[in-house]
Amino acid sequence: MSNATYNKMWHQTQEALSSLLDKESEKMMEPQRNHVFIFQMLATFYIKYVQIFRNLENVYDQMVHPQKRILIRKILDGVMGRILELKNEMVELELTEFHYFDDILQDLKLVPQQLDIPIPKYFLKERLEVIKGREKILAQLLADSGLGITEKKYPVKPIPLEEAVKLIQVAERARQGRLRAMFMKQIYLQEYRAKQARLLGERVADVGTAALCIQKVWRGFHQRTRTEREREEEMIFLGMSPPPLFNEVSAALIQADRVTHLRDEVQVKHEEEYRDALVTIKDDLKLIEGPNIKENLQDEIRRWFIECRNLTGTFPDYPKEEEGGSAIIFSNKTRQQVIEDIIASQEEEEKNKKKKEEEKPKKGKKGKEKKETKEKNKDEGEGWQMPPSVFLHTTREGNNAYKDLWKNKDESWNVPQGYDPELIKEDKRKELESEIRLQVDELMRQELKNLKLAVNRERELSGKTGRKKGSKEKDKKRKVGKKDKDPTADRTIESLYKELVEEGLLIQALKVNLSDYIGDYSYLGSTLRQMSVEPMPSLLDVRQLITLYGILPLGSEAVHEKAPLVKSLLLAGPSGVGKKLLVHAICTETGANLFDLSAANIAGKYPGKSGLQMMLHMALKVARQLQPSVVWIGDTEKTFYKKVPNAERKMEPKRLKKQLPKILKLLKPDDRILIVGTTQRPFDAELQPLCKVYQKIILVPRPDYASRYVLWKEIIQRHGGVITGALSVSCLAKITDGFTQGHIVQVVKEVLTERRIQQQSHKPLTALEFIASLTSMSPVYQEEEESFKDWYAKTPMGKKRALALTGDNKENEKDKGKEKEKKGIKEKKKK
Repeated sequence: MSNATYNKMWHQTQEALSSLLDKESEKMMEPQRNHVFIFQMLATFYIKYVQIFRNLENVYDQMVHPQKRILIRKILDGVMGRILELKNEMVELELTEFHYFDDILQDLKLVPQQLDIPIPKYFLKERLEVIKGREKILAQLLADSGLGITEKKYPVKPIPLEEAVKLIQVAERARQGRLRAMFMKQIYLQEYRAKQARLLGERVADVGTAALCIQKVWRGFHQRTRTEREREEEMIFLGMSPPPLFNEVSAALIQADRVTHLRDEVQVKHEEEYRDALVTIKDDLKLIEGPNIKENLQDEIRRWFIECRNLTGTFPDYPKEEEGGSAIIFSNKTRQQVIEDIIASQEEEEKNKKKKEEEKPKKGKKGKEKKETKEKNKDEGEGWQMPPSVFLHTTREGNNAYKDLWKNKDESWNVPQGYDPELIKEDKRKELESEIRLQVDELMRQELKNLKLAVNRERELSGKTGRKKGSKEKDKKRKVGKKDKDPTADRTIESLYKELVEEGLLIQALKVNLSDYIGDYSYLGSTLRQMSVEPMPSLLDVRQLITLYGILPLGSEAVHEKAPLVKSLLLAGPSGVGKKLLVHAICTETGANLFDLSAANIAGKYPGKSGLQMMLHMALKVARQLQPSVVWIGDTEKTFYKKVPNAERKMEPKRLKKQLPKILKLLKPDDRILIVGTTQRPFDAELQPLCKVYQKIILVPRPDYASRYVLWKEIIQRHGGVITGALSVSCLAKITDGFTQGHIVQVVKEVLTERRIQQQSHKPLTALEFIASLTSMSPVYQEEEESFKDWYAKTPMGKKRALALTGDNKENEKDKGKEKEKKGIKEKKKK
């Protein structure tokens, strides 16, 4: 795609965004009462923002113009934050983390795949050098300490010489036996053919019957192959089977990859040119326009002095630096307007003094009136109203900037899409003016002092400002003194980092993308909810939540500071459903550090209370300095055990139980640190302290039929398998009900050995080969899944959801009762 196409895509996306912002501002003003209508409205906005986000992310990644990219980035962050806000609103309204939009998608003519939230590529692109450097250091430290990720080497047990000889003898005798059996079979077949030839030789050979026999066989074979070919063509036409070269990489895709790499290079080149231009253009402006700006500012301020003196009889007070200096006086105003403001402000001050004296006794009455009005509003129940958004303002600003600068801009001269020097001049002129204004302010303050001394012959009292500043500095010093002392103040971050790596608390994240968490959408979610049945979430629903709560806030600093803050996540689900994979995927997609504070990992390390505090202090200090960071607590139920098993008492699994709430309080919006817990037995933990620590609880289910079908196909192909007509993937998906992703991967690895992959050309894969390996594994039964559902129903969110559902059912029953009563009254009247 060319620059023109991406510009066109950007213009179309901006138009969609501006219309959506207008609709949202209209809806925000209208209070609503209908619960269903509110959710439909929020869901529609959410889906539309996701579509805009997808387009903007693509445009930002491929756009080459440096100044356009700055504006797109601002809008992109605003839209990203707005998506998180809308998701938070839907969670509070529906009291569940999972939402289903089947009806709305149908109305908007969208497919579920278009709801997938992309992970912005700039998360890694802009920090690529830092991440690579850190990975090198980590790999070196792990190699030096012997903790590096090495391939699993199965231990080779030594055996005595006699046993080894026996094994070789058994294998050799078996080989000879097989050869002998093959030889005997060949002799038998030769004898059988000779016998058949003798019997046929006795009969009279008829050429006509022989020709008919050959024709019959050939025509049957020809028709069968033709029918099979036509059937395959029909299946491809219907979309039931992939085309012949479906899995092969096309030339168009290869060319597209080349173009993207070239675009990345051009982006970097244009960015460097833009940075250089910012410096050179500012220097040129300073030389050419700097003296004129200084003279004009001095002339304007002097005129202001004289006009104020003529009108009021005294010279005005010069604005302080904290207030903005002379910039406040002349901000988009003429001299006459400034003079009028001064006169008006003096009159207002006199009026305010008189009012204060009169209104002192009336304060008590006003307070009572305000309380009464608030109580009245509460009783009236105005209905649900869209809460104020933090990100809408920045998004509107970006949209207005687009309309002013880029919407109707003629760029026919800028074909390579380099920087625009005129825009840089406008920005730098403002910067230069503000810098020169500071210098002018200092000069003019002194000049004003001299004028006042000369005209009024009065000395100004100097020292007030000095005393105030001194007192402020003392207060600051006192505040600084009150802060806790840093026990590692004398140590560098590098030394702390090294120690954490050597102790195994800072580990290397596996290179796993979130797209490796394979699954499909839940297509019956809204239908089941309408029937008052709570569906289990699909794997892609879980993946979407990980993107919203984990990856997007960690990746963008602007979004993390202002979006609804999620400090901790809990992933609960049976063994093998991919909880650890999701933790590693968060780190890979955001370039985050991974700290392992699992009970098993910290056992025996930093003993005692002071040792534990030191360990947590070090981990948090390094996590803050090298953010984004993920703190992983595996098997987190052990930290919150109801009763510690005897076998695990020495390990002290509950060491972090009291410390985790304290850590969460220390985390601020500026700290891009996420605590992620994983558990496969949450029912063994104390529920109340567990739910206090983990802000969001996500149930990770076993895969359903649709997800299992996709999983089998993807995993077989990734491990070198070829799917043919002989392999029934739907059969495998049906049989493996209850088996997890871990089971499927293990089975595929067992079956698809190097030898079996080589045999596929003449011996295609069949479902029976995989079923044999499944027999030795135990699946996740329905009872276990129900136990997870029951446990989740006891959590705060689960309880709220249950109460809301019971409330809705009661309201429906009341409505039905009222309808029956009305019908009864009507029937009586008719009689």
